[in-house]
Amino acid sequence: MEFQTFNLHPHVAAGVAAAGFSTPTPIQAQAIPPVLTGRDLMGLAQTGTGKTAAFALPILHRLMHGGRRHVRALIIAPTRELAEQINEAIRSLGQKTGLRSVTVYGGVGMSPQVDALKRGVEIVVACPGRLLDHIGQRTIDLSRLEVLVLDEADHMFDMGFLPDIRRILKHLPQQRQTLLFSATMPDAIRHLAHDVLNEPVTIQVNTTAPAETVSHALYPVPQHLKTSLLIKLLRHSDTESVLIFTRTKHRAKRLAEQLEKIGHRTASLQGNLSQSRRQAAMNGFRNGTFQILVATDIAARGIDVTQISHVINYDIPDTTEAYIHRIGRTGRAARSGDAYTLVTKEDAEMVRAIERVLGAPIERRTVEGFDYGAPAPQRDTEFARPPAPARRPAGVKGSGRQGGSALPSKTPAAKKTAGRHR
Repeated sequence: MEFQTFNLHPHVAAGVAAAGFSTPTPIQAQAIPPVLTGRDLMGLAQTGTGKTAAFALPILHRLMHGGRRHVRALIIAPTRELAEQINEAIRSLGQKTGLRSVTVYGGVGMSPQVDALKRGVEIVVACPGRLLDHIGQRTIDLSRLEVLVLDEADHMFDMGFLPDIRRILKHLPQQRQTLLFSATMPDAIRHLAHDVLNEPVTIQVNTTAPAETVSHALYPVPQHLKTSLLIKLLRHSDTESVLIFTRTKHRAKRLAEQLEKIGHRTASLQGNLSQSRRQAAMNGFRNGTFQILVATDIAARGIDVTQISHVINYDIPDTTEAYIHRIGRTGRAARSGDAYTLVTKEDAEMVRAIERVLGAPIERRTVEGFDYGAPAPQRDTEFARPPAPARRPAGVKGSGRQGGSALPSKTPAAKKTAGRHR
């Protein structure tokens, strides 16, 4: 099958050709025809399957007919990075259409978003919190909306956004086309789909197992030797771009700093960064300025870099779904990729769960010449937070020194965050 089969509007087809697309992915082949006819759709697909174009192309085709400069399509995504990625895809595919799109998310000023909405756009790509801000301030008019897309619905649920989604739905026209995409189907998403979709077409692509182009390996190691083993792995692996996942924001930041100190071109992507620094890290990873990106799960939503050769789980994820999402960032577009996971004895139960999903044991590996018996330090100097300045009693002048000592950093179990990108 070729993209010409879909009979897209010539200006949309020109954008497809300019983007270098020729053969649709499975989800595109299955989703585009029914969406073009106006059907609601439930798409079960993980990151990296090509789902953005699966909804972007039918939307662009539809919007070539009808009015301009008012909001006709709304795409809701869980994170700023994913919103930007979707918007970039829409602008690339729609470069010949004259259609306008804007991203709406927190962490940046509202004024530029308000100005863009006033000038008139047909497509809005939004995160839930900031979209509700615009609705509350009446700076966005959704009364003539024709198409709603809920992307990565399971991640919106994980991040606590479902109540926001339901509030947003109350402000949308009942008569509309709705497309919902999710990699997994927890009960909350199943109920949401039942409420918002009207006789939907359901398609399912690669949701139960990772891509076959990914090779998996476990590296058992004591917790205190993880960084040393990681450095050894990086030195002895033939890597292109490497995405490393950690459990906490603090660990992502400190690990990136350590790798940078020994000469690796490294950046971190975690929630404490400003939006401009997050975007700089993402862009640098995409264009090769950084070879290694150290990220937390939520910060990494929306990463779409086709040449990632290795995904390394510095910390094992808390769910099998998270594992599939993480390693789905490599082995794309028929390229082979490697997924390495550093595991401790405490990770045994999660390893068994992942192996059940994969349907086979994962190979255990050791690194030749590595000292697995090195003793643990008395205190965690590796990820200890910097000492806080000592507090002085009121009225007492200080000597200019800062007191306090570095305490061992705690490594709590990953918490589901309801932190909003507002």
